[in-house]
Amino acid sequence: MRHAEEVTFGGSALDRAAELRRDAEAVAALRADPAAAAVVLWRGKPLLEPGPDGAATLVRLPLDHPALEGAHIDILLGREGGAARFAADLSGWTPEDDDTTTVGAFVDASEQRHPGLPETQRFVELRRAMTWLSPRDAELAATARGLLEWHRTHGFCACCGAKSDVAEAGWQRHCPACGRRHFPRTDPVVIMLVTRGNRTLLGRAPAWPEGMYSCLAGFVEPGETVEAAVRREVFEETGVRVGRVRYLASQPWPFPASLMIGCHGEALSEEIDVDPEEIEDARWVSREDVALSFDGSDPGLRPAREGAIARFLLRNWLADRLD
Repeated sequence: MRHAEEVTFGGSALDRAAELRRDAEAVAALRADPAAAAVVLWRGKPLLEPGPDGAATLVRLPLDHPALEGAHIDILLGREGGAARFAADLSGWTPEDDDTTTVGAFVDASEQRHPGLPETQRFVELRRAMTWLSPRDAELAATARGLLEWHRTHGFCACCGAKSDVAEAGWQRHCPACGRRHFPRTDPVVIMLVTRGNRTLLGRAPAWPEGMYSCLAGFVEPGETVEAAVRREVFEETGVRVGRVRYLASQPWPFPASLMIGCHGEALSEEIDVDPEEIEDARWVSREDVALSFDGSDPGLRPAREGAIARFLLRNWLADRLD
């Protein structure tokens, strides 16, 4: 697919320093470098500094910054210009005045300010801010969020139940009781641009904002190919049969730990029979109507959020850039 690398979180050639993760002395040397810095997150929300024209910068704090006192800084994300970048988790801090009821919601417009940081620096929901960031900042934020969430939910050995330890610069957990090693989890998810002639098949989940429709998606099951998953998920959710399937692009999606595998599926049937246990609604939408939804001219149809691979696939379909 043309322009596949332009998808949000699509990568920025970050030097992840993977060859050093097992070398404790090398990691310690990186940590001791005055140029080392931490990407800071609070409950999965990265610390950002707003910039001009709606842009923002991912904040990198020196490892000895007072605001990081008590934070867990065990994860080596990689190197920028030879200097190490770590992930720091400030989730133990509790904001005094900020409303946290929407934190983690599909739409979270709240921003939290830490008293030890400048007024302009705020913790912002990554799904809301992902298009504000440069490719490098987006990759660092997505990597940090995904790894921190995995550590938060996998603190005990799945084999024996004992508490596990962080290992290999944050890229493993090791069980001291049974010796089992655990690796960060990524769940493969197919997301499908299903077309038939001049129309595409879109669906919506009950929790989405009113009028929002997006490409169908679903998890790949054990023993299943990507192509089979596309056909199964579309049929399960809408009753539409899909024939030819081809890969288009992928997107890391750390909400909480998925790899979105974007595919194009050619529909063999048109009749829709929605499974209400899977989705709320589905409909065929013409190119013209998708274009109108993108510029806000169709109040009854809202596209997937900017930065999501669904919107990326639809935009490239409109521009005839799938091949």
